[in-house]
Amino acid sequence: MKQLTAIFASVGDTLRLLAQSVRYAVTLPRQFGRFIEQCYLIGYTTLPIVAILSFFIGAVLALEAGYSLENYGAKEYIGTLVGLSMARELGPMMVSILLAGRVGSAIAAELASMKVYQEVDALETMNIPPARILVMPRLAAVLVMMPVLTIIGNLVGWYGGAIICKYVHTIGIEPETYFTTLRNFVKFKDVMNGLVKAEIFGFVVVLVCCNIGLNTRGGPREIGAAVTRAVVVSLILILVLDTFVTKALMNGS
Repeated sequence: MKQLTAIFASVGDTLRLLAQSVRYAVTLPRQFGRFIEQCYLIGYTTLPIVAILSFFIGAVLALEAGYSLENYGAKEYIGTLVGLSMARELGPMMVSILLAGRVGSAIAAELASMKVYQEVDALETMNIPPARILVMPRLAAVLVMMPVLTIIGNLVGWYGGAIICKYVHTIGIEPETYFTTLRNFVKFKDVMNGLVKAEIFGFVVVLVCCNIGLNTRGGPREIGAAVTRAVVVSLILILVLDTFVTKALMNGS
């Protein structure tokens, strides 16, 4: 019962933080510097690992698909498989997971340390709401950067698959054939559905990590515990939300 109560309390705290941050959204133009800084931290610093992982995901997809489809004489449709898989599921999913590990952990650690060392209390004493300067710019930045990261991840994954198809002799598909089938079967709606997923996942990850960081209690040891909890909760929420968001998008289409 205590664990269930703690879960509901955490959900309530998160929703309250969201409401406070939305209320301060009108102050974003006056915090443009903080917004740009968070865009840099969320987007630019995450881009290399997103590109590297997306390339190898697309390459592995193409390699495994080539071995499987070779027996059916359908190797020319590898582009379709890689394109749809990256656009619909793997692109937004992997970008969100990397965001939780790379950015979410940093957010939780920073805010937890500020809370433990009473910097957040100092802001409240000066009548500066933490939700206004610590949370709202991060939420705005993740809404801007998640589609960019996801699109780049999709493109890099598609080109990774094309390279494998061309240079693995057992597949031997030219990039023209690969991208022709990809363009014929991957529709704009598929890409947009993936971007919607990425927006939802990224927003939830940043919001949850901010809430966990700001609600840290105790000494310095609790900072590490808060980071671990933030990453674990974010990964679980991504997996749970993926099921519901995918079903909603399929029903909507």
